[in-house]
Amino acid sequence: MEFKNTRILFIGAAGGIGSYMAEDLLAAGARVCLVGLFEEELEHLTTKLGDLAKGACSIVADVTRGEDRARCVQVMQESFGGVDMLINLAGINAFARFEEQSEESIEKIMSVNAIAPMLMAHAVLPDMLKQGGGQIVNIGSTFGSIGFSCFTSYSTSKFALRGFSQALRRELVDTGVGVTYIAPRGVDTPLNPPAVYEMAKEVKMSFDQPEYVADQILDAIRKDRKEKYIGFPESLFARVNGVFPGLVDNSLRKQNTTMKKYAEQDGNR
Repeated sequence: MEFKNTRILFIGAAGGIGSYMAEDLLAAGARVCLVGLFEEELEHLTTKLGDLAKGACSIVADVTRGEDRARCVQVMQESFGGVDMLINLAGINAFARFEEQSEESIEKIMSVNAIAPMLMAHAVLPDMLKQGGGQIVNIGSTFGSIGFSCFTSYSTSKFALRGFSQALRRELVDTGVGVTYIAPRGVDTPLNPPAVYEMAKEVKMSFDQPEYVADQILDAIRKDRKEKYIGFPESLFARVNGVFPGLVDNSLRKQNTTMKKYAEQDGNR
């Protein structure tokens, strides 16, 4: 797939990974609508993009809200005449023992990470089917293949996004509309609280830089990959967990105890 002249609705464009992706997409000649939750972040991104921003429009929107999702589609129609690609990158996390997490936090994580991407895809799909082609790109996580202690809600939301991507891909076979699911491992972004990095150092959990992850995501889209897992050995563990989850249970037992310790410390700060 070539990005030149591709009309892209980019949800979560102003984040750590998204800003690098936006720059590369626009440099490749894509026509991009940058969607973010906060006006200040979008303004900062637009300034960073410089002249490249001339090929973009931007929307401040909360895509957990139906009226904002509809506005995103409307702006794409008005600005570019339609949508060729939807990128669902927006996400939130929580590092906490599940019993100590609030109901509001659990609901919000599921809404932002799973339900909103599903409904955003639902909003653009009819026009993609009419035009006989399109691409839906969902950014998940290796935590969506391996359930991690103290990331229970986050893992659950990403498991849901992975299942949705797989099911929708199969439903859309032979329609010209593809679905790509991409799962990075830990990424060094402000999404993570300090306790996560302290825990990661003790359990030897690796983090990738956002610019590297952005490159890997765009490479997977260019190559029309159905699924891509970023990072080793996490990508291998994701496969093993799908076949032999008991082995992963045992291998993570000590690590899970450490993670709980840091989650408790984070909750007491």
